[in-house]
Amino acid sequence: MTGEAISQMQDGTVVLTGGAEALSVPSGQPVTLQDVIRSEDGPVGAALRFRFVAPQIAREGGNVDFETASADMADLCQRFALPRMAELGGAPRQIIISLAAAEVPFGETAPEVTQFFESFRVENGTCIWEMF
Repeated sequence: MTGEAISQMQDGTVVLTGGAEALSVPSGQPVTLQDVIRSEDGPVGAALRFRFVAPQIAREGGNVDFETASADMADLCQRFALPRMAELGGAPRQIIISLAAAEVPFGETAPEVTQFFESFRVENGTCIWEMF
């Protein structure tokens, strides 16, 4: 992964900040990696959170709905997150993919920013959608 920087927070959470390179997704919307957060506090144990910025999901002026974005998140899990798991410390119990219309600091609320989340478990090298 090029252009990214790894840091560790006081609580032991590892954060990988993203680069500005746009990623390809099925909808064709421009998506960039904001950051990846590895922590032990997911609902089912260790979690990798891949957080992306996707301006076209915005309520005002956006043209990508949740159903379309959901397919993009599944694709990002399979083609982006899975190949990077080893680099980020092995297999987590859960991969969480999020899209936000604008950057939002982790753990902060931003009601004015549209955000979508999907959760996946990994089985046999495949992302399997799980209900959040």
